[in-house]
Amino acid sequence: MFEARFQSFEDRGERAASTARVAALRAELKRRALDGFVVPRADRHQNEYVPPSEERLAWLTGFTGSAGTAIVLGESAAVFVDGRYLIQVRDQVDPAVFAVEHLTDNPPEKWLEANLRAGAKLGYDPWLHTVGGAERLAKACAAAGASLVPAVPNPLDAVWTDRPAPPLGAVVLHDLKFAGESAAEKLARVRAEAVKLQADALVVSDPHNVAWAFNIRGSDVSHTPLPLAFAIVPKQGRASLYVDGRKLTNEVRHALEALADVREPDAFAHDLGSLGAAKAAVRVDQVTAADALVRLVNDAGGKVARGSDPITAMKAIKNAVEIAGSRAAHARDGAAVANFLAWFDREAPAGALTEIDAVAALETFRRATGLLKDVSFPTISGAGPNGAIVHYRVTTATNRKIAPGELFLIDSGAQYQDSTTDITRTVAVGTPTAEMRARFTQVLKGHIAIARAVFPDGTTGAQLDPFARQHLWEAGIDFDHGTGHGVGSYLSVHEGPANISKRPGVALKRGMILSNEPGYYKAGSYGIRIENLVLVTAAAPVAGAEKPLNAFETLTLAPIDQRLIEPALLSPAERTWLDAYHARVAATLIPLVEATTRPWLEAATRALPVL
Repeated sequence: MFEARFQSFEDRGERAASTARVAALRAELKRRALDGFVVPRADRHQNEYVPPSEERLAWLTGFTGSAGTAIVLGESAAVFVDGRYLIQVRDQVDPAVFAVEHLTDNPPEKWLEANLRAGAKLGYDPWLHTVGGAERLAKACAAAGASLVPAVPNPLDAVWTDRPAPPLGAVVLHDLKFAGESAAEKLARVRAEAVKLQADALVVSDPHNVAWAFNIRGSDVSHTPLPLAFAIVPKQGRASLYVDGRKLTNEVRHALEALADVREPDAFAHDLGSLGAAKAAVRVDQVTAADALVRLVNDAGGKVARGSDPITAMKAIKNAVEIAGSRAAHARDGAAVANFLAWFDREAPAGALTEIDAVAALETFRRATGLLKDVSFPTISGAGPNGAIVHYRVTTATNRKIAPGELFLIDSGAQYQDSTTDITRTVAVGTPTAEMRARFTQVLKGHIAIARAVFPDGTTGAQLDPFARQHLWEAGIDFDHGTGHGVGSYLSVHEGPANISKRPGVALKRGMILSNEPGYYKAGSYGIRIENLVLVTAAAPVAGAEKPLNAFETLTLAPIDQRLIEPALLSPAERTWLDAYHARVAATLIPLVEATTRPWLEAATRALPVL
């Protein structure tokens, strides 16, 4: 039988324990003369995925989502989440202990202004908040006549008596055949950026950027091959890498010491203070640098400049080797997904499959490639109404049978050494309704509009985002998430700085890889999402063009369910794109899939019928 090894289906929330845990935290705060405390879902690097030892928000509240904040005051407490998690948080959090607030409609700062009493002292851990985040909290406290107070050591850690040990995942070298550029060359480029920024040193607080710059990978967090580490790169001289030496073999240490001074994490704070004492101009990443980090430099007399880490932009532009690796990984992954979809089409109509069965089967097909390192995030496997929950995570408690007449949405990805993948397919089980077909086709039209876009150099994702929504808007509907996010190369499946969304963002540059994933979600009924990854490339020459033009190459290869398409709603250009895409899927995948899948794949990729 199929088996999932890289993900579990247990509900990790401990709702019943929150009353006692909040009481213990309040007692610790009283002992420290604090009137409240802020608990973000964060570690010292502001990672999306964090190790169990950093899951403070989940331990305290029971909420296990990847983004959120809790505030505990003497007589009240609240949990703040965005729209993705409103259903989940209400299932996991005890309403008798925590009020649930929308992160946008009533953010923590606004709530604090209304709930903090004058003269109160609100504690926060400066290692778990960015400088900007701490400033917003301080401003809210001031508006209430209260004050924000650093609380070190963290008072929650003092009452978390069974806190797991920090991770010690082995650091491994990321081979040049996958990286495409040596770490020495990358560090030279980083030093050149420090000179341009007039910085004496760059502090690298994002471990994804550390991993990229030093060509290393690790296993300290789930689903992303990440070593938790900091680095300091001066404009001249050797870099310093701060990583627990227990994670390094002699071979890895030897390779890293050829590039940098390898130091224990405890030395990081000391070296930041030394930079400050030397009156150095230090550049920090405004997205991931902790407030404590900046305080250490400033308090010692240094000068901190906040801005984007230049490594973030470098990492986002994939080199020729990484692009070739991505194409290879997507062919391999596409074959695994096609094998899964063919199996699903054979088995699902009987009505016996569950959401967990589907997750386990897809992971098993990927493992059969022999090259799977991990899934790139917990698979979203939503049948019927569960598909309408954008970030639904199936557990043994929520596991649902996939019934005929429903839509089934599966959003998944894989980590291979040559690339990271992310794909969503929505499939019909039995006969879809006319409404399902119309909505699916409207989503598909938006997906095709992004895939076919030709745009001037310098265009941002925010400028392209309406392409994905226009046909939904015409029908009076929309989707409440971004159209696309950046994707790493055997790193995070969610990578900055690029995106396609309503939010302002950076220009899309050739070599960036992003997702293209419009959707539609009918609460209580079904969800639709169609997701491929795309590569920003040079557009085909256009006669009379006055600017360099870019376009997208679709990397993901897997059939789009034609049973859900209403052909009459597609334009000739849209039909041409879909037929060409399916022809490429067939040509690439038929030689790679199982023999039993080939007839299914040939049928699934046929050209649309002539109207």
